[in-house]
Order: sequence, then structure tokens, then C-alpha cells
Amino acid sequence: MPLKFVLRPNEKVIINGAVIGAGDRPGSFFLYNTANFLRGREVLKEEQIDCIEKKLYFVIQLIYIFPEDAALNVQRFNSIMEETRIARPDSTKILDDIEKLVEARNYYRALKLCRKMFRSGPDLIDEASDGSSAGAGDL
Repeated sequence: MPLKFVLRPNEKVIINGAVIGAGDRPGSFFLYNTANFLRGREVLKEEQIDCIEKKLYFVIQLIYIFPEDAALNVQRFNSIMEETRIARPDSTKILDDIEKLVEARNYYRALKLCRKMFRSGPDLIDEASDGSSAGAGDL
């Protein structure tokens, strides 16, 4: 069963590292095979990192979007995970779950779970949908 998604006017999405944008009208798209997929509104810009939870989210995002750099970013993830465990000892369960998801290479679910840790709530990242990530260029 394909995954259907709708892009709002001028919204962007990253699919397997490629940035795809909608025109001035909404559009429906279908993914018929497995792909790394992240909507622009789910992308955290590096300059938006203002807490350890967003730092953790960002490195998982890099692993997910740029699999060619996964080995380096997994090392970064492990280091940031240690920092997060020290900073948030009250979040052991959710951090364990995130770590298991990353180990299982289920990065999208790890990102979703990590968003729940944001102090401002799960609605992350500004809804402007013009985000970019390190190495992604402008999204």
C-alpha cells in the first residue's frame, strides 16, 4: 500500500536526501517503495537548537537524511545521548526507547519520539516550512 502525502502550497519535503517543493497549489503524492521522508515542517535547523533534546533530534535527523554519513553521525548520537541522559535523568525510559529505535534504524519513529521531549511541546519547529539542515542546503 503506497504512502500518500499532501504538500501545502510552497511546502518542501526531503525524500532520500533530495529536496522537493510544491508549487503555489497543494499537491498529493504517493510513495510506492521505502524511502527516507521528512516534511519541511519536521526539519530542525541547526540554529534552532536551544536545548539538549533538540541537539539529540538534530543528530538523528542527520543520520536519517544523510545515510552516507551515518557512521560519523551515529558516533555523535552516542555522545549526545550520554549528555542527554546526564541532563535529563528523569527521561530514562523515553531515552532508552529512542536509543533502541536508532539501533534498529527506525529513525523516523525515533525523531517522532524525540519531539515529545521538547519543552515547548511536540510541535517542533516553526511552521514556516522553510527549514534546512546541515549539509542539506536550503530546504
